[in-house]
Amino acid sequence: MTAKYWFQAGRRAFLVVMLVFFLAPFLWLATTAYKPSGAIFSIPPTFGFSPTLDQFRTIFRLFDVWSLLRSSVLIAAGSVILSLALGVPAGYALARSKSRYAMGIAYFLMAIRMIPSVAALIPFYLMMRDIGLLGSWMSVVLINSMLNSAFVTWLMFSYFRGLPPELEEAALTDGCSQFGAFFKVALPAVRAGIIACVLFCLMFSWNDFLYPMFLTRLESKPLSVALLSAYGTKDITWGTLGALAHFSTIPIVVVILFLNRYFVQGLTKGIH
Repeated sequence: MTAKYWFQAGRRAFLVVMLVFFLAPFLWLATTAYKPSGAIFSIPPTFGFSPTLDQFRTIFRLFDVWSLLRSSVLIAAGSVILSLALGVPAGYALARSKSRYAMGIAYFLMAIRMIPSVAALIPFYLMMRDIGLLGSWMSVVLINSMLNSAFVTWLMFSYFRGLPPELEEAALTDGCSQFGAFFKVALPAVRAGIIACVLFCLMFSWNDFLYPMFLTRLESKPLSVALLSAYGTKDITWGTLGALAHFSTIPIVVVILFLNRYFVQGLTKGIH
């Protein structure tokens, strides 16, 4: 056996160990939802157990799960749609701008997305209170859209900048309007970038905790906030947390698995 064989075997073994190390907590939390309460912290740990749905019955008794899920979907979908509606045209305008400051503006917008959420919480809270949206999921949609549209602008700027302007010029020569060239030529050519933006904005909005926690009422809170209910003053109800985590993670994981390859393109092809 050659040194190359042992190197490949060692690398694969290392990857397997790291995969188990990082996935073990998630697998433990997932299986906790199907364990009886007495078996969760049994010593020694029980790997063989009779699955039960008691934890799921508990969360449906304690929470309005469908209302939580509806709020999460509304916040995520509204944030994605509004972020794309603002960010994609802005990215195109910057990419086709002749200004020498276009690159600086794009990276300035990206810097906005890096502002810590807690630093902007009080200004956003006062703003939503003054315009009468405090307590509704729409306030979270607007805030997420403000932050995510800056990220979308930066990412789509890179995609449109890599698109030859001759394609749009040919469409204009054939009698197409500027808007027609944008919608019929430019947008289809950067479809991968748009889908990447959808996925990133979806993750940012779906997993957001801080703004929904402080800006929504009980009836409009999403699943990400409901997870906090599993933390008591003296202990953590891990069974409840594991059951709620199913509803919080499975939808977003399914979407990402279907569109996984666009993440790589969004992080490489669109960034120059």
